Amino acid sequence: MKFNLKLIALFLFCGLLSNGQGQKDYQPSPQNLEARKWFKEARFGLFVHWGVYSILGDGEWVMNNQNIPVDAYEKLPSFFNPIDFDADEWVKMAKDAGMKYITITSRHHDGFSMFDTQTNTYNIVDNTPYGKDILKQLADAC
Repeated sequence: MKFNLKLIALFLFCGLLSNGQGQKDYQPSPQNLEARKWFKEARFGLFVHWGVYSILGDGEWVMNNQNIPVDAYEKLPSFFNPIDFDADEWVKMAKDAGMKYITITSRHHDGFSMFDTQTNTYNIVDNTPYGKDILKQLADAC
């Protein structure tokens, strides 16, 4: 009983310490404000949601939705080979449609990166037959 009271007292004390320590008022930088203005005025862009989960044709939560074991899901990159991807074609299509920007999921919650990263090898360059950096290609095409 004494231990429980001490534990409760400790939690209450920690709660009191954290009370009132909210975030300071946010002051956006001039660059941030300018970027917001540009984005608001751009109005129309392309959002690409693409990754190894696309192979299964069931959305980015396919591993969870279909109860796929992690070790099985981690084999998907060996089948991911988007040889028909053409960054120049994507950028041209976006520009022809009047789009001002392209946003792409560079790394989704599954941890797979669509770019060359030194953080790990679970990426499109090191872990797929395709072996090329999709983001670099898109950036260069832009």
